[in-house]
Amino acid sequence: MRMYATCVYLFLYIPIGVIALFSFNAGRHASQLQGFSTKWYGKALGNPFVMDALQTSLLVAFTSALLASLFGTMAALALQGVRGPVRTVFDMLIYVAVMIPGIVIGIATLIGLVTLFDQLNPMLAALWPEGAQAPRLSMGLGSLIAAHTMFLMALVIIIVRARLAGMDRALTEASSDLYATPFGTFRQVTLPMIFPAVLAGFLLSFTFSFDDFIIAFFVAGSETTLPIYVFSSIRRGVTPEINAIGTMVLGVSLILLVAAQVLLRRGERKPK
Repeated sequence: MRMYATCVYLFLYIPIGVIALFSFNAGRHASQLQGFSTKWYGKALGNPFVMDALQTSLLVAFTSALLASLFGTMAALALQGVRGPVRTVFDMLIYVAVMIPGIVIGIATLIGLVTLFDQLNPMLAALWPEGAQAPRLSMGLGSLIAAHTMFLMALVIIIVRARLAGMDRALTEASSDLYATPFGTFRQVTLPMIFPAVLAGFLLSFTFSFDDFIIAFFVAGSETTLPIYVFSSIRRGVTPEINAIGTMVLGVSLILLVAAQVLLRRGERKPK
């Protein structure tokens, strides 16, 4: 079993290590190591197209993670009071949203948004003053943020609910016995205890949104995120610049994932 696990990990991580190694290639060919240099990192960071795509990815990831954390936490708190078959149905829907392939989410979101826009655009044109240009809904930043928020909410709900399940309900009951309002109980008792889980959900959501290509490819419209830019670039051939971009994205993603894991562990160690 140890040998099998070792082979699996080597199969997974050796290609990633090769990409990181060749990102320091001094030559122009991605597959021929001709000395070590960091020039491709500087070239990538000085590329205006890369910077525009990075800015779009950061904006979408931050907004989506923030909305998913807010709405996901609210949903997790609401589901604590749901019991019976209704709870089972909601649990099933949440886990299905996590397990469903990204391409299915992307296609379904694309079809749903196109259908919605086809219904709303004529209504906006009819309601707009005559002679004025009515706004037209289309794919772009809004559709990207909406699509990412929808599938990231399920992730936040699962994380926050796991923390809520580990809380000592006697604390909230004691707060009510001391005449605290429901909002006061939430602000002074519940929120401090679940905050590490909420923050971990935010960091994981940011990572998933920043790295996403499949869903963004379907709903981005004319917008270009960093994964879409990388995909478009490698169709013309892999260069050390692409390796440098991939290595930087990998580094940031690992830092966020480790931070989220540390926050979750600290939250579990807190006294109940």
